Amino acid sequence: MRFQFMPPQFARALCAPLAALMFVVAGPLPMAQAAMVPTNQVLQAAEPVNPAATDRERLNGFLARDDVRRQMETLGVDPNDARMRVAAMPDSEVARLVGKLDQTPAGAGWFATLVWAVVVIAIVLLITDLLGVTDVYPLGN
Repeated sequence: MRFQFMPPQFARALCAPLAALMFVVAGPLPMAQAAMVPTNQVLQAAEPVNPAATDRERLNGFLARDDVRRQMETLGVDPNDARMRVAAMPDSEVARLVGKLDQTPAGAGWFATLVWAVVVIAIVLLITDLLGVTDVYPLGN
């Protein structure tokens, strides 16, 4: 007696939608771009970067965000005073604050992830319903 993981008609019916799904997911990849790069651009990229200046720019960028500015104003802190304090901070303190920013949980994009998960689950349930494996959607029963 031969063991079959799934009936052949189910496997055939499942292959076409999965192949189409794989094509849709992998299909819209961007094309590679090639061009001549000027020497001065390569030399600028090869110059050593000052990590303290990069950290300070990152902290100033964080303070420039609208949501951060609104929260500072809600707490009674003037955003210009905060920028002046960052400019007066020693490099070690700026590096410590940027390290704390890296440790905070991002939390951004959770809604988009949730929407994609619901869409994928709905599509899987629709396919299995059309194949007769489940009975989730009332499709003319």
